Amino acid sequence: MRVDNCFFCGRPAWPSKGITFMRNDGKSFRFCRSKCHKNFKMKRNPRKLKWTKAYRKNAGKEMTVDSTLQFAARRNVPVRYDRELFAKTLKAMERISEIKARRERIFYKKRMAGKRAREVAAARKLVADNEHLLPRLRGSEKRRLVELAAERGVDVEELEREELAAKASGKKSKAFGGEVKRLRVRTDGGVEEITESFGGVVGEDDDEDDGFEDEDDEMDTD
Repeated sequence: MRVDNCFFCGRPAWPSKGITFMRNDGKSFRFCRSKCHKNFKMKRNPRKLKWTKAYRKNAGKEMTVDSTLQFAARRNVPVRYDRELFAKTLKAMERISEIKARRERIFYKKRMAGKRAREVAAARKLVADNEHLLPRLRGSEKRRLVELAAERGVDVEELEREELAAKASGKKSKAFGGEVKRLRVRTDGGVEEITESFGGVVGEDDDEDDGFEDEDDEMDTD
């Protein structure tokens, strides 16, 4: 059973599948699907369509020069049937497919080598060109980052990158917005600085007598 390749995209056109077009001069064209047949009738160039084998080979994304590709070439030479030759041919076909798959993997790895470095370089260039569009930190935020870096023992630049990334993505900041500093006047006339979170006071027990007046106690005395 011979599997022909699609005349337009290069995919395999299996027997009893696809479309066969016979031209008036007797030449036959095999298509794997109606999509290829329609593009052929519209006289489109397969080298300009990214989903075809011709485009990928022209762009250097497929192997074009390899000894395994020569075995798939059509040979219109009659050969007398030989059982031993037929068995050897079947074994050779399996071996050739394995070699071709391995060489394609090696070709892909070589082609994609350095892709990550190129992407990082392009991203850095984009950031450098559009630096004026990035969010900036206020002076108070920078001082707060310095304090957090001193407490945690980490680098200030790392915290700045995390803060800018959180601002750009619209997420809540880990360094800001989670707590609020307030000044509270005590009953004896003193002033104390406390830290309150969105859920209440941080690090203080509500049941502990801290010298503040309780509203419930005032109501009981009345």
